[in-house]
Amino acid sequence: MTDAPQADAPATLENPWPVALLSSKIKGYIERLGTAWVEGQITQWGVSGSNVYGKLRDVTDDVTIGFTIWSSVRSRIPDDLKQGDRVVALVKPNYWLKGGTLTMQVFEMRHVGLGDLLERLERLRLQLASEGLFDVSRKKRLPFLPHCVGLITGKDSDAEKDVLRNAQLRWPSVEFRVVHAAVQGERTPREVISAIQQLDADPEVDVIIIARGGGDFQNLLGFSDEGVVRAAAAASTPIVSAIGHEADRPLLDDVADLRASTPTDAAKRVVPDVAEELSRVLQARARLGVRVNHVIKNEIDRLGQLRSRPVLASSSWLVDVRSEELTRYVARGSELASRIVERADDSTRQLVAHLRALSPQRTLDRGYAIVQRDDASIVRGRDDAPSGADLTITVSDGAINATSTGVRSLSAAAAPSTAE
Repeated sequence: MTDAPQADAPATLENPWPVALLSSKIKGYIERLGTAWVEGQITQWGVSGSNVYGKLRDVTDDVTIGFTIWSSVRSRIPDDLKQGDRVVALVKPNYWLKGGTLTMQVFEMRHVGLGDLLERLERLRLQLASEGLFDVSRKKRLPFLPHCVGLITGKDSDAEKDVLRNAQLRWPSVEFRVVHAAVQGERTPREVISAIQQLDADPEVDVIIIARGGGDFQNLLGFSDEGVVRAAAAASTPIVSAIGHEADRPLLDDVADLRASTPTDAAKRVVPDVAEELSRVLQARARLGVRVNHVIKNEIDRLGQLRSRPVLASSSWLVDVRSEELTRYVARGSELASRIVERADDSTRQLVAHLRALSPQRTLDRGYAIVQRDDASIVRGRDDAPSGADLTITVSDGAINATSTGVRSLSAAAAPSTAE
């Protein structure tokens, strides 16, 4: 049998530590940590005798520690503490050697102040807003008539009944894909995130409603969880937030594509009323019928006006009008032609009279004669008709042949001439 190892000697294969030594070292290390203020949510609260044994869970991560409140301390903590409360506690780690378990000995415990929670939520709200998660441009339009609606709510809750009843009253053929999740307590963020991802991955789901009835501020904290908000922002399916009442405002409302004041309001906003839609269809058909009838009546009146015009009322109208015009043009042309002929006739007569006045025949008719030599040249002087020259004398009614006997004096010209 080997000798017991020294407490400060390292543990080896040849000289291992006893369990008691290891446990005492662990206890010594833990006790040197001292006390610390921690924050969490009570997930288990059990009373045994005068002592309280419970568990405290981290508000964001899935980490839980056990705690013990001894009877000597219990009188100094609030009497209304219970499971689900969010608290801050002054604890000291305590390692129990006999059972090898670690627990936290509580010296003080109190509710987290509402002001602290609001301040943290406001910081988270500002952070998410700076990332653009609340921007209106990111919000998706809800489908007019969803065929399948995803619903995330508590099992057998009033919110589930309200949504299903009101939606089916409005549109009986609407289908629902319901996923139950915790709507308060430590399991809320994890289960709501899982439900959002499950319904968002379902191609038949057109819109997702997250519904919960009213509650106090702390009961709704799960819907302000950063993980829930980011899961809703990442979803490609439109999300409707219907958490609590009108006055409640978890962060999910800001990131959702539509905020409904109550679960009943969500059903009315997502699913149209079949009676109202049928009424609108009938009204639209009536308005359309009135407009069509009005257009048809106007066109009938226009056709009537067109048909009443002379050009369409009688097929001979155009021929008659053109015939009258042609008759007028012919009469006018005949009148103009007559005037032109008359003026031309007058002008011709004037020219004829003028020509006759200038005609040699008229001169001959007055007793003059034209004397020509045998070469047809005109005798213009006595030198042109020497003695013995053959002459032709033209008078008004014919011509006379003669022979010149020579020149005579002007006094003798009065006596009758002798000529052959």
